[in-house]
Amino acid sequence: MTEKLQVAVLYGGKSTEHEVSVHSAQTVCRMLEESGRYAVVPVFINREGYWFLQEKCGSAAPSDEAVTPVILPQGSLYVPARQAFLRPAVYFPVLHGTNGEDGTMQGLLEAMDVAYVGCGVLASAMAMDKEVAKVAAWKRGIPVLPYKKLSRGVPYDKAALEAWAEQTGFPVYVKPVRLGSSVGVTKVKSAASLHQAVDFALRFDTDVLVEKGVENPREVFCGLLGEGEEVVSSQCGELKSLAGEFFDYQAKYITTGGCETRVPAQLPEQTLAALRQYSETIFKALRGSGLARADYLVEQNGQVWFSEINTLPGMSDTSLYPQLFEASGVAYAEVLERLIALARRRWEERRSLSLERVG
Repeated sequence: MTEKLQVAVLYGGKSTEHEVSVHSAQTVCRMLEESGRYAVVPVFINREGYWFLQEKCGSAAPSDEAVTPVILPQGSLYVPARQAFLRPAVYFPVLHGTNGEDGTMQGLLEAMDVAYVGCGVLASAMAMDKEVAKVAAWKRGIPVLPYKKLSRGVPYDKAALEAWAEQTGFPVYVKPVRLGSSVGVTKVKSAASLHQAVDFALRFDTDVLVEKGVENPREVFCGLLGEGEEVVSSQCGELKSLAGEFFDYQAKYITTGGCETRVPAQLPEQTLAALRQYSETIFKALRGSGLARADYLVEQNGQVWFSEINTLPGMSDTSLYPQLFEASGVAYAEVLERLIALARRRWEERRSLSLERVG
């Protein structure tokens, strides 16, 4: 009988998307277990950042055991209560937002010298920063909306910002630079509420974007799987908010029936082909690996705008990323297998690199 590959699934975390992460991880753990090929090690990270080994993937439970990530030959996880080390073959971060998909967790896993699923430190950090991702897209000919960036503690000319917004045209969207799931985002319809929206966004991040809005856009998404020239894009899907003026956190995760999903998106073939090409281009530009979901706004006249790219998109049964690949003929179980295989290959490649000084 073939020995099962041990996979540590990381979830929870210190992000505002803590609950979303747990929900995604429960599906990932279940799918891995059902495949019969993997032995799942569920590792819950609480809101304070402490790690716990769980019997079953979920929120905090009385049976949770404290566990510590370590850099030792004996293993990469230490369980003090057992005085034992664990050595998972692969780590699978299912962590959304800050301290999960922004490069910090990836840096820790790199230091631990373990194989892990998803983008590396650089790609994760660049993708998490909406402005950096927009600049990378713009430099490669991918359309991006006009915006202004403001930073906490740096005074800005309020009158000038109001004038820019008036000239650009309301509505504008004010959003944290390095958060996901529409947390801290406000749709601003007039100058009267502009600065309040800026203050609100600055509660969640040290930098915010004030971005030109698009009236009644179609929100279209494209999944990515692989690395380099082997990356493949999924069919494009569309989400429509049924609970508000835009697809915010409430519509995504709280309001029952808050959104309507359509995969594939009902757009002209030429537009869909362009979106898939844009997605592959930006993923490669950021040196992405593993998985990501690129998000776009499509105007009624067909104009496409790059919005952002998420390197650890939602992975629950109802999340868009698995649906995009299901519609493309790649089952969820196969997506997970590809991600784990790529993680192991990348780790072996890193370990093959010479650390000796030459010359």
